[in-house]
Amino acid sequence: MASASQLYLLADHIKLSLLERQRAISLNLEPNSQDGHISRSLDSFREGIEALEQQQRQLASSNSPTSTDLQDQIQRLRTQYDDLTSQFRGFPIKSASPTNQPNDSALSPDFARAKDPRPRIPSTSSFKRSTGTSPNPSKSVRFTDSPSISAQEDAAEAVNRAALFPYRDEPEAPPDHSQLDNQQIHAYHQNVLRDQDEQLDRLGESIGRQRDLSIQIGDELDEHVQMLDEVEVHVDRNQTKLTGARKSLGNFARKARDNKQLTIILVLVLILIILILILK
Repeated sequence: MASASQLYLLADHIKLSLLERQRAISLNLEPNSQDGHISRSLDSFREGIEALEQQQRQLASSNSPTSTDLQDQIQRLRTQYDDLTSQFRGFPIKSASPTNQPNDSALSPDFARAKDPRPRIPSTSSFKRSTGTSPNPSKSVRFTDSPSISAQEDAAEAVNRAALFPYRDEPEAPPDHSQLDNQQIHAYHQNVLRDQDEQLDRLGESIGRQRDLSIQIGDELDEHVQMLDEVEVHVDRNQTKLTGARKSLGNFARKARDNKQLTIILVLVLILIILILILK
């Protein structure tokens, strides 16, 4: 169960996300990348407040002295949740409490950076230089002692990536066909279809291997089930024998208790016979 301090920290993170969203809008950037995260954080914030309200009701029913303090914190958290939700949805904020101030003073530098309208300069380990006539004002230059080795490593990395990731969710852009005639376009599409057939063949082979592997696993599982059934039969048989032996021992002990006096008489008679034989 989330505590009030954790919910205040969550509220600060939501405030930071909303400030970053406003900053992206002011810089004509796409702000929708964080909307899903902000929405999920607001849902978690609301669920935490509801859990605290349930805890407060339990404390109030038991006449706990901390119930009043918890109720005040819940009221402040509920006000912040309503303000943050209104700010995220684009509705006017009803309360007078600022939503751009942190609950924890340790987060004040982060809030100050988030409220700065100037674009941030990304930090990088590469050297950059600016040119006045180039369309790209900054270029990244990477220095290395052995350019040939670096080129070989880049080529090997490209080959490895192509082997590991042969399929892509987004297809590559088709080439420009404006300079091709009908036969060349037809040949191009034939090559594309041939490549797709080869990829489908490889995919079918992979699926076939997985199918064979799953069949082998199923056969092994059937064998293990059969072995377990046999073990269970042996266990039941031995249990039956053990139960019969226990019953026989019980009958023998019961009979021995019933014939105790007769047994003593027989033993005494046997001892008397032995003594008579010895004394003669």
